[in-house]
Amino acid sequence: MDGELGDFLRSRRARIQPEEVGLASYGRRRVPGLRREEVAQLAGVSVDYYIRLEQGRGPSVSDAVLDSVARVLRLDETEHAYLRAVARPRKQAEQPTTPRVRPGVQLLLDSMDRVPAFVIDHRMEVLAWNALADAVFGYGGATPEARTIPRHVFLDPVAHDFYPDWQAVAAQCVSHLRVLAGHHQEDRKLTALVGELSLKSEDFRRLWADHQVRECAYGVKRVQHPVVGLLTFPYETLTVPGEGSQTLLVYTPEPGSETAERVALLGSWAATRA
Repeated sequence: MDGELGDFLRSRRARIQPEEVGLASYGRRRVPGLRREEVAQLAGVSVDYYIRLEQGRGPSVSDAVLDSVARVLRLDETEHAYLRAVARPRKQAEQPTTPRVRPGVQLLLDSMDRVPAFVIDHRMEVLAWNALADAVFGYGGATPEARTIPRHVFLDPVAHDFYPDWQAVAAQCVSHLRVLAGHHQEDRKLTALVGELSLKSEDFRRLWADHQVRECAYGVKRVQHPVVGLLTFPYETLTVPGEGSQTLLVYTPEPGSETAERVALLGSWAATRA
C-alpha cells in the first residue's frame, strides 16, 4: 500500500477541471485536472504542506485539513473516510490467519433456510455459510483460497459465465476491496492478496489503478446457476456484532419471483443431494 495516499489524491485531482471550482485555466497542463498548487490554495494550506501530504509525510494531519481537501476534491462519504484511513493509518493488532465465526452466528445462518447467506472477513474470504449459499456458490467443496471472492471473480475461469454482469461485478469487487485495504493497511495477508491479483489478472490491475472506492452495502446481483438457471438476487449486508471485520451477506429474492421459486427448487435439490 506504499504510495497509496498520493495515488489516490492524484486520481481525484485529475477528475476536477479548474473551471469547475472557479479557477481560470492558464498555461499548458501536463496532467488533467487540478494542480497541487490549486488544491492547496482552495483547501487553505501551503503548497509545501499539501505536497508533503501527497507524499505521505503528514501523519499528524488534522481532521480540518483532511476535511478541506475532501471538500475541494468533492469526495463522497466513503472516499472521505478512505482518505482519513490512508492519511493516518492506525496500528492494528495482527489479524488471525484463519478467522473464526462464533457458533451463534453459524446457528443464525443455519436458521435462514429460505435465503442464501454467508459471512466474509475484511479480506473478502467466505468464513461460514448456510445450505442455500453452498447450493448457489459451492462453498462447501472449495478451498479457503477459492472461497476468497476476489480470487473467484478474477482467477476462476468459470466466473465470467457465472456472473452475467461480470464487468460490473469485477469493478464492484475491486472498489470494495480497496476500501478494506485502506482500513487494514498492516494486514500482510490482505496486501499479499492484492499483489497476487495484480500479478495474475490484467483486469484487476486496470481496475485497481482506477482508485475507485465504493462500499458494497446493498444492491442486486445476477448469477447464472448451472442447475436452475438465472437467479436475480437483491442483497443486504450487516456487520456481525462484536466482530467489526466480519460481515453477513444475505441474498433476498423477491417473494413470488421466478428466482424465489428456483431457490426453493435448489434447496430441495441440495437437501436430496445431501
